[in-house]
Amino acid sequence: MTAAAARRERDSTLAPWAVADRQTRGRVHAEPDHPYRGPFQRDRDRIIHCRAFRRLMHKTQVFVAGEGDHFRTRLTHTMEVAQIARTVASCLDLNQDLTEAICLGHDLGHPPFGHAGQAALNRCMANYGGFEHNLQALRIVDTLEHRYPGFPGINLCWETREGLLKRCSRRQARALGDLGERFMRRRQPSLEAQLANVADEIAYNHHDLDDGLRSGLLDPRELMEVRLFRECHEEASGRFPGARRGALASEAIRGMIDRVVSDLIETTGSSLRLAIPGDADAVRGWPGPLVGLGDPVKERHRELARFLTDRLYHHPRMQQEYARGGAVVDALFNHYMSHPEEMPGRHSRARRRDAGQRARAVADYIAGMTDRYASSRCKTLKS
Repeated sequence: MTAAAARRERDSTLAPWAVADRQTRGRVHAEPDHPYRGPFQRDRDRIIHCRAFRRLMHKTQVFVAGEGDHFRTRLTHTMEVAQIARTVASCLDLNQDLTEAICLGHDLGHPPFGHAGQAALNRCMANYGGFEHNLQALRIVDTLEHRYPGFPGINLCWETREGLLKRCSRRQARALGDLGERFMRRRQPSLEAQLANVADEIAYNHHDLDDGLRSGLLDPRELMEVRLFRECHEEASGRFPGARRGALASEAIRGMIDRVVSDLIETTGSSLRLAIPGDADAVRGWPGPLVGLGDPVKERHRELARFLTDRLYHHPRMQQEYARGGAVVDALFNHYMSHPEEMPGRHSRARRRDAGQRARAVADYIAGMTDRYASSRCKTLKS
C-alpha cells in the first residue's frame, strides 16, 4: 500500500470534524511522507524519543520526584492523560494519533519541582518576558531539541504544535505568527487539542487525589464532603461490603474517572451532533469549545478541584516542599545569570548576549533540569 493510500484509509474512519492526516498544514521544514506512518503518528513517535520526554520521569507532578516509589511523576501523569484522551478520541472518531501526540508533548516544558518551579522561574523571568511551560514546550520541539541534522527541534506538524499551546497571552501570541492567531482572534483549537486539555484536567484531579490519599495528607473521611467521591464510594461500598478501606477508596476513584470520562464522551458527542461543524476549520471558528462535560458532572469536577487546592496543594507540608523547590530555582537562576559560562554547551554562549537573551538561555537550561539534577547543582554551588 502506498503512503497516499494508507493515509486515505486512516482518514476514512474519522468524523468529518476531526483533523485528517491529509489536512495537515505541514511542518516548518518540509519532509517527504513516510511510507508506513502518518504525519501525526510520526509526531507522537518523535516526542516519545526526545530527551525532554525522558526527563519527565524525574520531574515532579505533585510530590517531589523520588520522594516515593509510587507517586506520579510528570511522565506517568503524561501517559495517563494520553490514555484517557485516546479512549475518548476513539469513541468520537477523532484523530487518535494527533490526540496522543498532543497529550504526550503537553508537559515537555515543565521545569523541575512542578508548579512551584514554574512560578519561581516566571518570577525570575518577570523582566524578560516571563516563563510559561506551554510556550517552553513549543521552544523545545521547535529549537531546543537536537536530534536531526537537517533542522533544529523535532519539526512537528502545525496541528500538533497548535495543541501544545493550551494558553498564551496576546502579547506572546503576536510573536508566534499563524500559530498564535487563534489567541488574537479568540478562535478555538482543533477538537483533538480541546480533548487533550480536558483529559489533562481529569487526569491530574483524580490522580492527585489518589497520591494525596497514599501520602496520608488527605483524610478519606473529609473526602466525603466531595459529592463525586461520596457517590462513587457509596456505590463501591454497596458492591464490595467487606472490602478494606484503601481498596474501597481506590475503587471509588476508579469509578469517579469512569463517570467523568463517560460523561465527556456523551456530552461531547451530543454537542457535535447538534452543532454539526462541517470540518476541522469550522471547529476552530466555533464560538466556544465543543469538547466538555455536562453541567452536573462539571460542577462535581470543579468541587473536587477546589477540595484538592484547599486540602492538598495548600497543605503546610506541600507548601514547604514548594518553597524548597522554588528556592533551588531562584538560586540557580541568579547564579547562572552572573556566570553563564558555567552552563554546558550551547547554553554557555549566552555570556555574549544581552541580558534578555542570557535570561532566556538560563531559563532554558533550568527548565530542562530534573528535580534531582537541579538539587544537585544547587548543592554544588553552595559547597
